[in-house]
Amino acid sequence: MGSDGHCSFVLLAEFDILAGAQLKYQFPQPLGVDESVLAMSMLPDGAETQLDDWTIFFLNQTTFNTISPVLALDTPEVKTSALAGEAAKPELLCVLNLVRTKHDASLDRGARVLALAICTRHPFIQIFKPVLLMALDDYLSDPSQDCLARLFDAVNSMDLSGAPILTRNEKMVMRSSERKDVFAEKFTHLAHLPNSTHAAAKNNGKSVQHRATQSAESFSSFEEGILMRSQEREETAVQVQPPTGQSSPSEASFSLGGSAVWVGDESGMDDNEGEDGSILSFVGTTVTESTRRRRSTDASSGSSQAHMKMRPSMIHTPSYYDPTTMRTGMAKDTHFYHTTVAYKDHQLPIKMPLATFSEEVGDYSLITLVKAFSSTTLVSGPQHPHLHTNGPQTHPIIILFNALVTGKRIIFLGHRKPAGEVSSFVLSACALGSGCGAVLRGFIERAFPYANLNNRDEWEAVPAYIAGVTNPIFKSSPTWDLLLDISTGSVTVARDIHSTYPVSTGAPLNLPNMVRSTTFNTETSLGSDEDIVRTANAKDGKGDFVAKADNNADNHFIEDIKSAIEYHYGEGLVRVRFTEYVLRFVRLASRYEEDTTGSTKFGYPSSVFNNNAPNSRLGSGIVFNDEQAGRKELTANSHRFEAWRKTNSYEYICADFRNAQLMDAIQGFDVTHQLFRMRNAKHMSDGEVTAITRTLAESIKTYEQAVELLAYLMPQGGGLVHLAFCLFHQKEAVRDATVDLFNQLRAYPIGVQFIQALNHFQRYAYVRQAHAREKRFAVEHQQQYQPPPLQSQSSYGGGPSSYRYDYSSDRMITPTANGGFQ
Repeated sequence: MGSDGHCSFVLLAEFDILAGAQLKYQFPQPLGVDESVLAMSMLPDGAETQLDDWTIFFLNQTTFNTISPVLALDTPEVKTSALAGEAAKPELLCVLNLVRTKHDASLDRGARVLALAICTRHPFIQIFKPVLLMALDDYLSDPSQDCLARLFDAVNSMDLSGAPILTRNEKMVMRSSERKDVFAEKFTHLAHLPNSTHAAAKNNGKSVQHRATQSAESFSSFEEGILMRSQEREETAVQVQPPTGQSSPSEASFSLGGSAVWVGDESGMDDNEGEDGSILSFVGTTVTESTRRRRSTDASSGSSQAHMKMRPSMIHTPSYYDPTTMRTGMAKDTHFYHTTVAYKDHQLPIKMPLATFSEEVGDYSLITLVKAFSSTTLVSGPQHPHLHTNGPQTHPIIILFNALVTGKRIIFLGHRKPAGEVSSFVLSACALGSGCGAVLRGFIERAFPYANLNNRDEWEAVPAYIAGVTNPIFKSSPTWDLLLDISTGSVTVARDIHSTYPVSTGAPLNLPNMVRSTTFNTETSLGSDEDIVRTANAKDGKGDFVAKADNNADNHFIEDIKSAIEYHYGEGLVRVRFTEYVLRFVRLASRYEEDTTGSTKFGYPSSVFNNNAPNSRLGSGIVFNDEQAGRKELTANSHRFEAWRKTNSYEYICADFRNAQLMDAIQGFDVTHQLFRMRNAKHMSDGEVTAITRTLAESIKTYEQAVELLAYLMPQGGGLVHLAFCLFHQKEAVRDATVDLFNQLRAYPIGVQFIQALNHFQRYAYVRQAHAREKRFAVEHQQQYQPPPLQSQSSYGGGPSSYRYDYSSDRMITPTANGGFQ
């Protein structure tokens, strides 16, 4: 959260019959941006045809919309993630704008059109819609700047001090989990805080007076002291106390043939299935959701009376941690932080999403984007290797993704559509290109969700812009490379795209002649082994090309997405699948860069496991089962890889990878490679399995390391299920390392939840082996410190006390000839 407030500025614009769109108020002071630019952005074309409309635009993207508040206390912070050699950029401001048409027969045009907007640093701007609606009603009843002051104070008094600040890995785990109590332990501090509703009401109870001024004479009147957290909360580390060999299972465990189960409480599993309840069966894993709903199962093939009865966990969590309470009380869904905004006499409920990345702005929908552009027959224009990676069969969504990552100029046209609907498509496209904000970045900074003719020259001058327009005049503009019409679902490639982006012959691939085992899911990435055919099409003198219908991963991926939507899977699953797709694009591009240049700047070098190297060196990077199929896939994608490497998105990922090498909790090896080897490899030696499990067990010692590992193990891909198979491995070293790893994970509530997602056979295998190891360790410990047994009288010829054991010196005392002891 920004330290200077949730709302930076409040703007109000109104349409004048004579002067046109006018910016009437800027509160608390002028932004320093051309007022006509702001007014036209707030009052889109055709606004009078909509009663209410929402639009979004950004500030501080480029020189024409960069604010310059001379006296403001709210000077935007400077980004620390600017690329090397670039000037530091001011922080991006998101503007949420509400446009309303109020019909009035007494007016010349029969209606009054006005817009109210707030500027914020938060990407989850949709949470401010309720208060913005109420504030605009307030302004219509009392048209003065006092309304803007009340809105400004109300939003800045919103209490987010109790909201957990999640790391990137925690966000990845949260957004891939359907459980309503994920990271519930981070909300336990709320029980000791004052009621947020009362606190908000108290803060808004003070009547802050602001001078009513017009836009030209606004002044700085920032109020200090919005509620923020005073200190960082320490991560909750839950200590585990395993049962000893002598203790009997407590009430916090259940018993299977004398073995205590420590896995954890499954209460709430039935409540967390949601719309994606059978998601694991959808992706083809061996885990079935039906096992989650069972409260007991037969523990013995020879007895139908023995059942597993799930009871609370033996993990000793703090007394205030109660996931059930967290679900039914103050945090019914831990994916959101619940608070309120007190505006006048109303307490407006706010649900702030906790797993949002900066490239995800607003409440976008990838499902809507896929549904709108779903037909290859509606794609027109020449084919270009940067865009058509599967020839004429390239799906429109893949064409859009290719255009995004290769830096093409993109326009979404919505003639006679609400500007808010067009804005939503632009924001969805930015999320698509970035992998829902989790992989790539640099898209939002060149996005113009609503663009107009007034500042056309400025935003069209931005390289690789992504713009949303409602005026059909842009259809004939020569400045775009890809135009998507949301009204018809058609996709048009510019006629001169070949002259704008000439295709050069890519560097030859230099793949080593060795068999490398794949790290990525080959059944969804490589597709079939059909040949990729690229031929020069002499027609029209253009370098078009054709390819077989299913020659790569893209079509298989789109079919998966279409199936998920058809079977009514939710937005969450679709977003996770697109994140996986972009992750694989990056790793495949890393392999391409390595094979063409000899090294890669944003990934681990590709290598296979070497059992002969010191410490059995683990493999890394993306490698293939079939080297010939791998060469075909790299060749098919070579043109878009080359184009992507010339964009800012590529520079950002290189910088992010360098930072990850320094900041990641797990260091020294490619975690993704090891996990995908365990999941997808057709053949693995015992030595490699042993090395992987041992390395993971030795590397997961802290909470941060555990969460980072779990961030790679999305539940949609099976979670821990593939690692759990190692519990059945023929080698004891593999089984022991897996038990060690699971013991480390179950020390934390989030690890317990992942273990709970395993099926009963895998959980019981873990519990049985862990319990057996505890008993074995206890016996070894007891034997190590047990004194030698006392010998009988017949053995030594002496009396009952002939030999004594001195416990203080841990030795036997032998009798002497004179009857003493030595």
